[in-house]
Amino acid sequence: MAFLRDLKIAVRSLARTPALWITVALTLALGIGANAAIFSVVRAVLLRPLANRDEDRLLYVRQSAPGIGVENVTFSVPEIQDIGQGLKTIQKLGTFSAIDFTITGLGTPREIHAGVVDGNYFEVMGLKPVLGRLLTSSDDGPNAAGAVVLTYRFWTTSLHSDPGVLGKVVRLGSVMGSRTGTIVGVLEPSVPYPVETEIIANIVTSPHHLSATMVTGREHRMTEVFGRLAPSAQLDAARAELRATYAGMLLAHPETYKTGDRYTIDVTRMHDQINSRANTILWVLFAAAGLLFVIACSNVANLVLARTVRRESELAVRSALGASTAALRRSLLAESLVLCGSGVLASLAIAAPMVAVLGRYAARFSVRADGLSLDFSLVWFGIALALIAAVALAFVPRLPSADASHSFSLNSGGTRSSTGSSRRLRIFAITQITASFLLLAGAGALMRTLFELEKTQSPFDTASVLALNLPVMSYGRTPEQVNNFYREVQRRVGTLPGVEHAASGFSVPWRDAQALNIAFLFAVDGAKRQNGEEDLRGRFRSVSPDFFDTLGMPLLEGRDFKDSDRDGSERVVIVSQSLAQKLFPGQTALNRELRWTDGVMKFIGISTEPRRIVGVVPDFDDENIIPSPVMSIYQPIEQEGWSGRLFVRAKVDPYTLVPVITRTIHEMAGDQPVERASTLEDIRAEVLSPNRLNAIVFGGFAAVALLISVVGVAGVLAFSVSGRTREFGIRMALGAQPHSILRDVLGEGLVIASIGVAAGVVFGFGLARLTAMYFAEVQLPGTLVFVVSAAAILSAAVIASAVPAARAARVNPVEALRTE
Repeated sequence: MAFLRDLKIAVRSLARTPALWITVALTLALGIGANAAIFSVVRAVLLRPLANRDEDRLLYVRQSAPGIGVENVTFSVPEIQDIGQGLKTIQKLGTFSAIDFTITGLGTPREIHAGVVDGNYFEVMGLKPVLGRLLTSSDDGPNAAGAVVLTYRFWTTSLHSDPGVLGKVVRLGSVMGSRTGTIVGVLEPSVPYPVETEIIANIVTSPHHLSATMVTGREHRMTEVFGRLAPSAQLDAARAELRATYAGMLLAHPETYKTGDRYTIDVTRMHDQINSRANTILWVLFAAAGLLFVIACSNVANLVLARTVRRESELAVRSALGASTAALRRSLLAESLVLCGSGVLASLAIAAPMVAVLGRYAARFSVRADGLSLDFSLVWFGIALALIAAVALAFVPRLPSADASHSFSLNSGGTRSSTGSSRRLRIFAITQITASFLLLAGAGALMRTLFELEKTQSPFDTASVLALNLPVMSYGRTPEQVNNFYREVQRRVGTLPGVEHAASGFSVPWRDAQALNIAFLFAVDGAKRQNGEEDLRGRFRSVSPDFFDTLGMPLLEGRDFKDSDRDGSERVVIVSQSLAQKLFPGQTALNRELRWTDGVMKFIGISTEPRRIVGVVPDFDDENIIPSPVMSIYQPIEQEGWSGRLFVRAKVDPYTLVPVITRTIHEMAGDQPVERASTLEDIRAEVLSPNRLNAIVFGGFAAVALLISVVGVAGVLAFSVSGRTREFGIRMALGAQPHSILRDVLGEGLVIASIGVAAGVVFGFGLARLTAMYFAEVQLPGTLVFVVSAAAILSAAVIASAVPAARAARVNPVEALRTE
């Protein structure tokens, strides 16, 4: 009952100082809430087990070629056969090829992301169906019936969990033709990897995968490989066995695996591979949340300790009147519990919405971030820490003893504070400044990266160019009819009111990652080469006439493609400026003969016959926001290549043209999908959004940390001023000017901030170098970022010092001496 009375007294006492109560509650709420939210995301994305059976045995096999700058080369069928022979540490391999199908038979025809897999895939992945069955070895082979498995997300969102979908026959179209498949099952909820798919089909549904060149071509690579570790095997043993087998394969085919390409193979656990992209960013964010928690706790300790020291005279009076040390401790504990308990309650109110925001943020980096909810395990941990802090804060202050209270003087007790308390306050404030500096420097590095991305300009007006997906509908059409359809679409759309130009191509800049990644070896007769230089690798792009006018890219030399540049006519290409300058410095590249020399050409139907260079255009890096010199080679679609994308340069708002463009195309073919209409400016902004979110999230953490630190420094200086009132009075009575008092207090704030910044610089450089050792993708902040962060901290310290400094400068000497 006595403690309940103390709690009531604590509430009434704190109600008289609402600023302190609100500041402590909000500070703790931010510290605990932010940590609970980010840990919920980290646990769900990085730590939560996969749905796959025995996930610790599930492996991802990756082939890379650093010599040609490719991190993931994927595999060809002969390579998979070679590395899969005689493995003892890996039970079985499963394969997956990403492909886009135009699906007909489930409502309106549409383009979907799909995976083509072998019969081992689901067994290796350790997944099970929620409806029907999955694909097995009986679904392998060119004579098998087409079979399709729906992913759980596609089934629930697009088909509304309709159980009647089993047995439906769908048609799957691609640039190489179309096939039918029967829906045989629905996959359980699982992480889609390597790409997010809507259906998974057997190999027979893809004409391309049935081609002889796909089966026999060693350089025809488009397949991901997964494995399942044998029960008694270890990962290191599997890696060593795979590398030994792979080394033998490289030696057996030197014509394919050139020494300079540096082909290598590696294997990792599937869980680690899935988390690889989100791993760094989320752990860094978790560290930032931890720093914020340290800052919050330091600030709360500062505020509560300063308040307790100011109450020394009150505590002494209560002791003199007979209050025991236990009673005094109990009253301090009650007050600490009210303060910390308020912070915990406030943290619960803000943690849930923070999880929702951070979940959308994390979804940019991981497919596992969908449907996140608050993880209460860390909330309870935060509550426990808050309770521990409350007890600690109640026992930190020194209480007057009963003997000491007899000699207590009312004239002196109110203004004297212990040197130890003042020292602790400064240590807490320096800790806050140090942590704030680290957060601010990290946010500054991200802001610098974002600024560099934002200031990068595209070589044309992206806001006026509209891109639309027109997936190829090849069923019942010959290749010539398909080409005629796209040509007619381009002609009709080009005549619509408000349309300046229209063209078609195979890939949308910055969006179609798989298509944009296509690059082949080539050679040009008479080109200048360095000693020992192999054939160069250039980006392959297929476009229609008027493509460059549509995008607003001027021709630097030569001519554009013409309608007469079709199959059967002279083969021509247009090259980028970097390619022309590299191969023909000080000369013209026009009319030179270029030939594709890549071995994969014979597998994809691209001729290695000579082609005449008829034009040169500016460099356009359609893969990266920050452009670099690019070796691009453009071919006419109707000679060789693929289509599927429509580009429109508009005289008006491009989005107002979408309905009329769609209607025009549907008048030509009612079942033709018209999808993902977006300006190139918005596509570019979408690509930038992860960097923008990084800067916003870390900038938000840094801003909150800086605000809390400002409050902490102001509190320390306010406490110092209140303890030095008599000193200031004597100095002013002896002739000191107010500006000298003001300067002293401001200097004290700057000293605290400078020590904190110095500690932050030391920790920052050390932490940056340590992080760079383990995470190559983490960029060091740089000297400028450290300087700007230090300036921001010192400026904030001056602002925080201003109020207590002004109060010190206004001390009345007579009143100050009278209170003593």
